[in-house]
Amino acid sequence: MSLLLLVVSALHILILILLFVATLDKSWWTLPQKESLNLWYDCTWNNDTKTWACSNVSENGWLKAVQVLMVLSLILCCLSFILFMFQLYTMRRGGLFYATGFCQLCTSVAVFTGALIYAIHADEILAKHPRGGSFGYCFALAWVAFPLALVSGIIYIHLRKRE
Repeated sequence: MSLLLLVVSALHILILILLFVATLDKSWWTLPQKESLNLWYDCTWNNDTKTWACSNVSENGWLKAVQVLMVLSLILCCLSFILFMFQLYTMRRGGLFYATGFCQLCTSVAVFTGALIYAIHADEILAKHPRGGSFGYCFALAWVAFPLALVSGIIYIHLRKRE
């Protein structure tokens, strides 16, 4: 049982790390000149002045939705980990981790929806940038976090506390 708890906790911490990096790091979109754009700021290299030119991201509603969903997924994942630890030490023997599993499933849905919106509406979100480029590693990390959070939620729902 302790090995299972260790694996579930490690999976949860891995998901948290993936979500933090995907939400806060700088590579949701990579421009043809190898410059990266994130969810919060657009920073591009200016060859004339040899400096970074940063500006706020566009006021696109789809991008705002992606920002909200990724932050929500982080909050839900942190909440579910805290809830798991609380339930682990206070729940009676034989209890199920339904609340933790439900929070993780909601995390999975939030990540999935945010990444899907970004994928579908990338042209609208990146309208003021030059054409071309590709999705960055933060976008890929969000897609990796989705199935892991889904599996984690299902595991929590079926997990029963034992002595």
